[in-house]
Amino acid sequence: MASPVITSISLSSLPKLASGKVRDLYVVDDQTLLFVTTDRISAYDVIMANGVPHKGAILTQISAHWFKVLTERAPDLKTHFLTLTPPPALRPEERDLVRGRSMQVRKLKIFPVEAIVRGYITGSAWKEYEKNGTVHGLPQPAGLKQCSPFPKPIYTPSTKAELGEHDENITPAEAAKIVGEKYAARIEELALRVYEAGAAYARERGIIIADTKFEFGLDEVTDEVVLVDEVLTPDSSRFWPADSYEEGRDQDSFDKQYLRNWLTEKGLKGKDGVEMPPEIAEATGARYQDAFRRLTGRTLEEALVGL
Repeated sequence: MASPVITSISLSSLPKLASGKVRDLYVVDDQTLLFVTTDRISAYDVIMANGVPHKGAILTQISAHWFKVLTERAPDLKTHFLTLTPPPALRPEERDLVRGRSMQVRKLKIFPVEAIVRGYITGSAWKEYEKNGTVHGLPQPAGLKQCSPFPKPIYTPSTKAELGEHDENITPAEAAKIVGEKYAARIEELALRVYEAGAAYARERGIIIADTKFEFGLDEVTDEVVLVDEVLTPDSSRFWPADSYEEGRDQDSFDKQYLRNWLTEKGLKGKDGVEMPPEIAEATGARYQDAFRRLTGRTLEEALVGL
């Protein structure tokens, strides 16, 4: 499936609200936003100069799939997702441009915390544990190995930084000071429940979700905490193949860890303006497509039919 890599999208028919590392947000009406996902990719909080083939469509379609699966498994879960159909206000050429890589969502007040859930110890959590026996300042059991599962998933929030800034790890108590105890408790409960439901679903399909990041918003009319943004994608999560998993070492992955490793090996971690070689971009995209097929049971081409 050949298509151009799209790292920039401009829609003149709708006002742009914001532009993030990967997504651009447009205002449809007072209650609705259009999320448009480009093929941009970031690592270590820096956007690469070039993109990954089909990435925007993959992230959009995986999130839409998860919104359906998770609300079936947790009927009381509320999400911001409305439809994959582009709004009628777009011109025909704009609808073609965003087809498959956009979704209309509810406009909500976003809580300024990242709801991170960890089922396995890896990345920065492993480095902290090796040094202090803690993760996000929370004491953990002795004897864990690299990539060991935690006895049960843990909630380790962070701040939600502005574009170009770095998120900061915080404790659940510090998160409660930011959003209020009532909402913090609900965010933590939902994050853990959604992770556990998603991890069980993925494990049945040969994928271990080692950790992930959720975002939540507030429906100010109903006072409900709502799952927003992308959900359980290779951008927001670490995906490992279950059939090759082994404690005590780094894992193969279906996510952007492949890109992170390349950046680290080349001494490019955190540097601006890095252009990925074509083989790195293609290999990253292939991992995303593999994850999509395993999780949804369909190819991307099949998912896009009829949109």
